[in-house]
Amino acid sequence: MLVPPPPTAADHALAVRAANEAGRLLLRLRADLMEAGLHPSIVGDEGDRQAHDLLVGLLTQEAPAGDAILSEEGRDDLARLGAERVWIIDPVDGTQQFSERGRADWAVHVALTIHGTLAAGAVALPARGITLGTSPSPPAPVPWTGPPRILVSRSRPSVPARLIHDALGGTLLPLGSAGAKAMAVVLGEADVYAHAGGQYEWDNAAPAAVALAAGLHASRLDGAPLTYNCRDPWLPDLLICRLDLAEHALDALNR
Repeated sequence: MLVPPPPTAADHALAVRAANEAGRLLLRLRADLMEAGLHPSIVGDEGDRQAHDLLVGLLTQEAPAGDAILSEEGRDDLARLGAERVWIIDPVDGTQQFSERGRADWAVHVALTIHGTLAAGAVALPARGITLGTSPSPPAPVPWTGPPRILVSRSRPSVPARLIHDALGGTLLPLGSAGAKAMAVVLGEADVYAHAGGQYEWDNAAPAAVALAAGLHASRLDGAPLTYNCRDPWLPDLLICRLDLAEHALDALNR
């Protein structure tokens, strides 16, 4: 079996540039639509649509011929299953947060997979002016010596987060979208993000790619590796955490 070529410097750069351009569009769009007094649902729908169109257009034009695209906002063309290289994008990760004035905990996800394995990616946090990519990779977070900071949704802690909290103690930190949570771990603002109950490949491909590039742990909740470009893009659970907490977190989740 031929081994596909690894991602190129151009792949990493394209992921970052695409996430940045979509982020800039979304900031302008949100400001304009909110100034016009439009309902948050319209703000969210327009953000999803316009960011999707921008990302698909840019990747179609600049990625190598034969690359496929899987987007949350697009029709799933199963021809991607025969492609070696597939870009997996979430034009607005956290549409609800994006549509609320003043919220910064939403993201743009752009990832490249090669034969189902994460190869390159970027996550933009546009409202914070931050974009993190796989090359150059983010610096490893500064070691945290206090109790682990465990990320949860703003509505209620997930079962995995509670299991880890019960086993390790620490603090529960509420935050918005999946990308915002994962990047909080990458940035050293939190230590553990454990999710169950429903995600798709576009929700976690780019965050996991960036986390792995930063030297963090990223896997399924049972410790299995994350695989992508599956016929069914449902990928419901995820663990991203500091390496020194991975074994303890997995033990808490699977005992």
